[in-house]
Amino acid sequence: MSLAGWLSASAPAAEPPPQTPAPETAGGWVKYTNNPVLGGDLGTCFDISVIKEGDLFRMWFSWRPKKSIALVESRDGVHWSQPVIVLPPASSGWEDDVNRPSVVKRGDGYEMWYTGQVWRNAGEGGGRSCIGHATSRDGMMWRRGSARPVLSPELPWEKAALMCPDVLWDEQGKLYRMWYSGGEQLEPNAIGYATSLDGVTWSRLGKNPIFQGDGKIGWEQERVTGCQVVRQGDWYLMFYIGFRDIDHAQIGVARSRDGISGWQRLRANPIVRPGLNQWDHDACYKPYAILDGQRWLLWYNGRHGDREQIGLAIHEGVDLGFGQ
Repeated sequence: MSLAGWLSASAPAAEPPPQTPAPETAGGWVKYTNNPVLGGDLGTCFDISVIKEGDLFRMWFSWRPKKSIALVESRDGVHWSQPVIVLPPASSGWEDDVNRPSVVKRGDGYEMWYTGQVWRNAGEGGGRSCIGHATSRDGMMWRRGSARPVLSPELPWEKAALMCPDVLWDEQGKLYRMWYSGGEQLEPNAIGYATSLDGVTWSRLGKNPIFQGDGKIGWEQERVTGCQVVRQGDWYLMFYIGFRDIDHAQIGVARSRDGISGWQRLRANPIVRPGLNQWDHDACYKPYAILDGQRWLLWYNGRHGDREQIGLAIHEGVDLGFGQ
């Protein structure tokens, strides 16, 4: 069944009901009671990008068993259609696996930046990751612009991997702004920044990385990575992953006036934490937040052992608690 057919045949949309706060959240965030919302028989589902078009949520997600990026759709952000693969691996030599999409809609088209990976000595995290670019008219049929990546690791801090692109179109500046993660292949170490006039040719900021783990903050002392940046009024909000060690991760939020410097971490961090003996027992990864009316919806990856799935957290009210 097509995505449109699945949605028309499904029950009328219902908003996620209010939840009860739990110790594994802070700052007004609450996990959806019936998490996870995507995974199960699909196997490992991770690192997503979401756009809301009218009353329809469209989620592009990384589907590890297929080494591909797939699309699902939903009326409520909880109940999703069956996935359709929209970007499979390619034989270009750098994208044996494709994942970690960032999708931007402009006018009547879509653009996607994504991670292409090749693995060597996978058990040790060996290999290389680069960032590619594709375009689409409908968000489902995608065309790669080139057989080459648009960004590859070059600088010492970027080591072997560039991944987790997050891109915003800056209408005032008439340019694309990308926040990306660089470092080790298994989990990158810090967050960098680049800009582009066409989405293909990118210029890195000279002072990269722009955001790193704070060794004085235990939950993110080891590294930070996998961010999403949202423009909200006069601020840029960064939702990010913090690692206390390579196996345990939580989610925090920070803000900056220019999206580059002067980042202020929320005092309540981490806002989403693993649940003891739950589906996200070991780690909470890769947040993706949307302001939906007067509340925030934040989807994230949760891992228990080697199983990774997508869950939802909700924040009632626009104010995230930074103050003035």
